[in-house]
Amino acid sequence: MPLITNPQDIQLILWDIDGTLLMPKGVGRAATRLAMLEIFNTDAGIETHYFGGKTDWRTLLELLPPQGFSEGTIRELMPAYERAAAQHMNRIIVDYAVEQCPGAHALVTELHRRGYPLQGLVTGNTSSIAPIKLRAGGFDPDWFVVAAYGSESPDRNDLPFLAVDRAEKLTGRKIAPEQVIVIGDTPADVACARALGAVAVGVKTGYATSPTELEDAKPDYLLDDLTTFWKDVLPIFD
Repeated sequence: MPLITNPQDIQLILWDIDGTLLMPKGVGRAATRLAMLEIFNTDAGIETHYFGGKTDWRTLLELLPPQGFSEGTIRELMPAYERAAAQHMNRIIVDYAVEQCPGAHALVTELHRRGYPLQGLVTGNTSSIAPIKLRAGGFDPDWFVVAAYGSESPDRNDLPFLAVDRAEKLTGRKIAPEQVIVIGDTPADVACARALGAVAVGVKTGYATSPTELEDAKPDYLLDDLTTFWKDVLPIFD
């Protein structure tokens, strides 16, 4: 497990959104249901589906095949689904009290002020949904200069590789896995950090299914919330 020995080496922080930066308070499930009804003519039992750590593409692959949809059809309809989900979320999000997770906004703001490390997203949300949620939570989507989204792969472990590749193209420099921090609230976030070889930071503000689930995933750093990030993860970073 990669621990940070020199904070100045860190080049990129990749954020999960739901349960890590903000709590969407049900708006994601509601928008997903409406988009599924529009595009697939079924909600396929979305009300009891567990979203934690999954990409939106994975959610569709878990719910829709029993309703007669092939993986190929789901792939073909993903762009239409993504557009529909964004339209519905834009319409209904005003009815949901999206909340910032403790310490998240202050940390993202300070990292942006400093200008380094770069900040990006590795999120299960589609590319159309992520900025809507971020704005509702008081975050500027433009502060996250690279991203990989849940509409790009059903496998969350693919996403950090996409984000790092985009960061390298943006900066024109190589970014080693140990120079990347992935921050999330579920074992799936830890797993995708491990897939890359990045530093895994687990934060207990979101969707772990039991008190010990995130601890059992053995992140490199485990935080109650993001208010202690500077002290516990980058204590000499300046």
